[in-house]
Amino acid sequence: MSLSNPDEYFMARALQLAERGLYTTDPNPRVGCVLVKNGTVIGEGWHRCAGQPHAEVNALAETGGQAGGATAYVTLEPCSHTGKTPPCCDALVTAGVNRVVAAMQDPNPQVAGDGFARLRAAGIEVLVGVCETQSRVLNPGFIKRMEQGLPWIRCKMAMSLDGRTAMASGESQWITGPAARRDVQRLRARSSAIVTGVGSILHDDSSLNVRSEELGFNAEQMSLLQPLRVVVDSRFRTPLSARVLGVSGSSLVVGAQENEGRAKLENAGVTTLLCKGEHGQVDLHVLAAKLAQRQCNELMVEAGATLSGAFVQAGLVDELIIYMAPKLMGDAARPLFQLPNLDKMSDQIKLIVTQIRSVGDDWRISAQVDFD
Repeated sequence: MSLSNPDEYFMARALQLAERGLYTTDPNPRVGCVLVKNGTVIGEGWHRCAGQPHAEVNALAETGGQAGGATAYVTLEPCSHTGKTPPCCDALVTAGVNRVVAAMQDPNPQVAGDGFARLRAAGIEVLVGVCETQSRVLNPGFIKRMEQGLPWIRCKMAMSLDGRTAMASGESQWITGPAARRDVQRLRARSSAIVTGVGSILHDDSSLNVRSEELGFNAEQMSLLQPLRVVVDSRFRTPLSARVLGVSGSSLVVGAQENEGRAKLENAGVTTLLCKGEHGQVDLHVLAAKLAQRQCNELMVEAGATLSGAFVQAGLVDELIIYMAPKLMGDAARPLFQLPNLDKMSDQIKLIVTQIRSVGDDWRISAQVDFD
């Protein structure tokens, strides 16, 4: 076999496998593994679902006990602790693997190099850092939660070519076309939680769930795909009849004031959370930290200009996903973000555009917020 860099070649395959768990591994990371012996792949695996065997174990199962002397390509350091499954580093040692190539060290403090240390102690050669950038892109939320105690926050917006999100009346359906809406369903499916504001609930009565008809998943898969739905509602005005509270999956209403509205929701079985901030508003930093404590890796903000702008100005947004439709809505229509106090050019918020691509008749712009 003539490969200029076999380590990168087989790691690329492991990353492809890891991506198969994009929608189902939460709150665990997406991990893939390829076992290679004498230049031939003898086993492949990926982590399919939290609580089920990890990628390494699934790959070893394909080898029929013939992994002795093989190289394991893993997109994340093999775990060294016992959770819902035994340590993967021990499984590799027992199988007789003699070399492990990993994309990156596990940021989980329970592992954080211990897996590599145990492999080396068993006489296994370990190489770390092959395709690390690609591995980090695959698990932004898990990595950020482990390193910073915060989830990766993605803000999704849809706008016209002149930067408007709704008419002055609030009418907004539909700015973008069917292809863009299907793409949003995929973003929802990979998210741990969807965050919106009570204004969107009162005006649009959004359900914020993942819809199977858009993605083609079966009923069993759909049960794994429903993110936590979070309503930021300072005064607990969310009505009990709101669709977001009635569809399949869990919902959380977050407020800043202890009042009868909260008691009414709680008495009806709705989970609520108090995050008191300044001026009677929800403290978004506290909310993000509390959601990370609930093992939320990736949050998607699907809200109007006020809440979306508040997340940006709080310095919490990691990524913007903007769907731009080839339409003009006029200067009386509503803007993309409400961002007060940006009075000078020096106040501007800079973005780093990472991707622009067409989605049906619309354009999808991906950008990271540059707070430096």
